[in-house]
Amino acid sequence: MLDAIIIITFIIAGAGIGFYSIELLPETVQRQVTNLDALRLVVAVFASMIGGGVGLSFQTTYRRLETKIREMPVDVLLTRAIGMVLGLLIANLMLAPLFLLPIPQDFSFIKPLVAVLGSVMFAFTGINLADIHGRTFLRLINPNSVETMLVAEGTLKPAATKVLDTSCIIDGRIETLLATGFLEGQILVPQFVIQELQQLADGAKDLKRLRGRRGLEILNRIQASYPERIAIHSTDYEDIPTVDAKLVRFVQEINGNLLTNDYNLSQVATLQKVSVLNLNDLVQSLRPSYLPGDYIDLKILKEGKEPSQGIGYLEDGTMVVVEDGSSYIGGELRVVVTSALQTSAGRMIFAKPQASAYA
Repeated sequence: MLDAIIIITFIIAGAGIGFYSIELLPETVQRQVTNLDALRLVVAVFASMIGGGVGLSFQTTYRRLETKIREMPVDVLLTRAIGMVLGLLIANLMLAPLFLLPIPQDFSFIKPLVAVLGSVMFAFTGINLADIHGRTFLRLINPNSVETMLVAEGTLKPAATKVLDTSCIIDGRIETLLATGFLEGQILVPQFVIQELQQLADGAKDLKRLRGRRGLEILNRIQASYPERIAIHSTDYEDIPTVDAKLVRFVQEINGNLLTNDYNLSQVATLQKVSVLNLNDLVQSLRPSYLPGDYIDLKILKEGKEPSQGIGYLEDGTMVVVEDGSSYIGGELRVVVTSALQTSAGRMIFAKPQASAYA
């Protein structure tokens, strides 16, 4: 019923505008028309058709917006509404002196134009701030909640906002990490990171183009799966040339955490006192630790540097050097861990066949 009312309203409005728009024609043109009423009807019919098309588009947009709002969590909806209201209040306070300025009659349109543009800009700014600091807004609304009291006591620390870089998105493990539920807090993707992905996807080299397209596909999937947590932020820094420097600056300003796979970026951000979460470090910490005497079922794939050595790999890519294992190449056997070595390039495990260990 509402859909029909929206479309009919636009059709009637279009017909009315078309019917009375004839009066805007110069009088000389109107005198040349033999049947002015017929012209009004023709223009009204065409205008009603255009109004129907606009009404259908408006109705479709309205339904999509309604569906999105219904699927949006209450806390996100509330914080965005608060951010928008605060933005509009600030806009009205800042733009009020503008209406007191003496402006010539020919430029009187400037006042309402600036008022509308300023209100829209501040409203969107308020919504963006609500996406970043939504939990803080909720604590201000309800200062007597258990969460607010625990935060005030220092017992509970609020979850910091996570900022994704290009390498983290292309890597793809962020999608699995979000699915596990271990990563909490708001996830922000700056607009300049998306632009870098788009540049890679449009690049001339096949490898870079595939990486860029993979990153955009992963970003689309996680945004569709977690619309209330993934937000695109429009902040950019024209005075900063590189994306890495922009990321560090952005994370510093919002006091968040940088989520990355880039070792060099991690080091630069750490030097500038930015909190960094490196996915590679997380993977390293979750690898199973093997102590001397532990057993591993391993497939020997190739010879080692020494003639008697055999090389195999664990599921996580860790290389295992097996003494006296060259004779088992292509086969599987149980080995006993003798020692492990951690290097900057990764971890290496030394072992020997179970049979020779107890020989």
